[in-house]
Amino acid sequence: MGFRLPAIRRASSFKARQASSKSEDMPKGYFAVYVGEKQNRFVIPISYLSQPSFQDLLSQAEEEFGYDHPMGGLTIPCSEDVFQHTISCFKGQ
Repeated sequence: MGFRLPAIRRASSFKARQASSKSEDMPKGYFAVYVGEKQNRFVIPISYLSQPSFQDLLSQAEEEFGYDHPMGGLTIPCSEDVFQHTISCFKGQ
């Protein structure tokens, strides 16, 4: 029986893991990002990387943090509302 996640899942909703969590905790084809003022962790599909609006968020992250992300994972410098609105447009694509 395979492991399945919805398109996006807020990690804190199923007991947030620390930034030091092991990569085997991540389902294949997904990665974690940290978003918002409280740096909440979201697990999202890697297919989002090809979306132009997600690439805009990545550019903002590069401008703000370079390649040094304080949480040990990718930090997106926007509010959770903006992030969730952006990725909600990807569903069904």
